[in-house]
Amino acid sequence: MKKKIVFFSIIATVAIAMTSCFGSSEEPTFVENDLLGLWQETGTEAYVRFTSEKDNTGEYKYGSEWDESEDIFESDLLPYGNGWFKYKLVKSDLTEIHLMDNGGAEVPKIYVVTKLTDTELQYKDNFGTTHSFDKVVEKN
Repeated sequence: MKKKIVFFSIIATVAIAMTSCFGSSEEPTFVENDLLGLWQETGTEAYVRFTSEKDNTGEYKYGSEWDESEDIFESDLLPYGNGWFKYKLVKSDLTEIHLMDNGGAEVPKIYVVTKLTDTELQYKDNFGTTHSFDKVVEKN
């Protein structure tokens, strides 16, 4: 009888240990509406704006990006051309489809969001580079 108790105790201990080793396999989920607004890439003059304006399919929303260190400002962007993108966020996958003036090309980029709060946004590109942004009070 003692052998059975010891055997089952060992089995239970191993099962608990294995369960805790694997941890949660669930991917973090972020809310798309938390992206809305103006963000500045940390330590740069690069900006990105996520809007609530939906594209004609309703699947994506519009955003734009520009870099003031290159003398490009938000007011320089032509609607739905260079500097504009469509985006959607599913769990932690941020898909941006960049719109090009020449020939209507669309260039997809996929990022993995690692942090999204009221004031901070971080994501990794497919090269493993982390991009960090701070929420900006609206510029005039």
